[in-house]
Amino acid sequence: MIAFLMGCGTTNVGRIKVKGNKFVDARGKEIIFRGLCFADAHDVDRQGHWDERLFNEAKSWGANIVRFAVHPSSLRTREREAYFTLLDHGIEMAKKAGLYVIIDWHSIGNLKDEKFTGRSYDTSIEETFRFWADVAKRYKNEPTVAMYELFNEPTVSGRDLGTCTWEEWKALCERLIDTIRAYNPKALCLVSGFDWAYELRNVGASPIGRNNIAYVSHPYPMKRPEPWPEKWDADFGYVAKTYPVICTELGYCLEGERGAHVPVIATDDYGVKITKYFEERGISFTLWCFHQSWAPTLFSDWNFTPTTQGRFFKRYLQQFIKN
Repeated sequence: MIAFLMGCGTTNVGRIKVKGNKFVDARGKEIIFRGLCFADAHDVDRQGHWDERLFNEAKSWGANIVRFAVHPSSLRTREREAYFTLLDHGIEMAKKAGLYVIIDWHSIGNLKDEKFTGRSYDTSIEETFRFWADVAKRYKNEPTVAMYELFNEPTVSGRDLGTCTWEEWKALCERLIDTIRAYNPKALCLVSGFDWAYELRNVGASPIGRNNIAYVSHPYPMKRPEPWPEKWDADFGYVAKTYPVICTELGYCLEGERGAHVPVIATDDYGVKITKYFEERGISFTLWCFHQSWAPTLFSDWNFTPTTQGRFFKRYLQQFIKN
């Protein structure tokens, strides 16, 4: 099924795991992930761009990891095996480019009560468990697939989304992790907090009761007013003292720029402050979105012309490229 992945490509990236509050590679060396989010592979492929050029461009920008946003609706529309074949090809191309991969179950809402914020995010507990069992079985021997992001953005606020406490969410995540680990005991799982994956305030008192875990925040600029660092510390940054934290979405648009909306409107000042914050605390991240229309976009056309945030983050990422 995925035999072509093993030993394919130019880079043997090795399996990533958690050690204390750090990600480490197969040699035990700390690795900070600085990468890019791709739009849904189904959509990108329909546009004719799920190809090596996309992955090579991501690498040339300075990424060392890319995030695949798997929407439940796309998995059903393309049909299951065809969608997984698309993922297989993406993983092959990532491996050839020397990039790790995060697979993200890209739903938004309350999984416990099966209430979601839009049709593309509609799923069920049953479908979510089946998806992760299939991922774990299919990619258990492929270290390029570095992380399994259990659920994109949990939230119960702002809409009729039911109720879910941290303890209920924690228990559901632990069940998902146990299902994944039944097929892939070495899987590194990512757990998001509430408020559209922004806040992790409950983790300190009640962490996920499993090993090889990292936590996710999406610190878009309008989630909190300035000054940001002290609020980021209280909301998610404090977790990085004990566990790895990876911010799998962040980004910004200028006010009035194409795609500008709450909560992403900001200036380059946000980029300066959030990257400095990450560096000081050893926090990893993947930027949203390496696509020409999924806002906030990093480029404006399929020649990869950078947008405002694209210019800032491309310069930032490229300083880490090793000659």
